[in-house]
Amino acid sequence: MTAFAWRLVTVDIDGTLTLVHGWRRMAEAFHRVPEFEASNRRFFAHEIGEDPHLADLLDLANGHTVAEVEEVLASTPRLSGIAEGVATLRGLGARVALLSHNPPYVCSWYQRRFGFDDFDATPGSIVVDGVLGRPGPVHADKRGGVVRLAGRAGVPLRAVVHVGDGWSDAEVFREVGGGIAVNAPLPEVRAAASLAVNSGRFDDVVAAIRSIAPPP
Repeated sequence: MTAFAWRLVTVDIDGTLTLVHGWRRMAEAFHRVPEFEASNRRFFAHEIGEDPHLADLLDLANGHTVAEVEEVLASTPRLSGIAEGVATLRGLGARVALLSHNPPYVCSWYQRRFGFDDFDATPGSIVVDGVLGRPGPVHADKRGGVVRLAGRAGVPLRAVVHVGDGWSDAEVFREVGGGIAVNAPLPEVRAAASLAVNSGRFDDVVAAIRSIAPPP
């Protein structure tokens, strides 16, 4: 059997590991759906960029506790078998990390829950005594994030495969050795990937990763 060539697998969260956008569930739980939908409309119409859109999303949790947020995370529909898939990839010799525009308190929950090795999150969230405040300056940087994760893992970018579903993930696909688009609704994202997968099971994602090889 050919040795597993990928040394780092990076994985997006919302829309990739989740079956609905996690911040929609936050908006529903915290009675902020109109704000969520308004920011989404403006973002997908290219009226605002990634940073103001992310600031709008983080502000949905303003005034709520990290514990309340974690309750929403626990109830958000996700792909099945995430922990088992992460364990399989680690058993093959890869590190598995979250590469997300989510804040650290969300990424940390996913890391603890499913056994990810590392994460790169978006800064700007304010947490005081377990309560979330209005976010500070927000800067989305997945391309920089994959470089940071690869540096900490000590692997070249060509040995990294990224798993995601959005515009920012397509940018990462172009920077690394391979890309898997998962349940991606945008044709340009699927076109940028090495392989596109539509599934509710993380083991199908693992199988897709195993089916592609890094560039020579």
